[in-house]
Amino acid sequence: MSNITIYLDDALEQRLRQAAAHEGVSVSKLVSKLVLERTAVTWPDEVLGLAGSWKNDQLTLPTHGPDSPRETW
Repeated sequence: MSNITIYLDDALEQRLRQAAAHEGVSVSKLVSKLVLERTAVTWPDEVLGLAGSWKNDQLTLPTHGPDSPRETW
């Protein structure tokens, strides 16, 4: 495991500490979680959970009727 030094202004540091306390984790754990979420290379679980939720696994877009005739120049 590596160590990284970051520089935050006082207000941002306070927000980070409050967010970590709110989630009940250390600042280091919260930063790790945020970096992991921001650099993810896969779809979030909320999106993956939607797989198969469409009828016949196909998304059907509504029809809007016929196209308007094109203008001639």
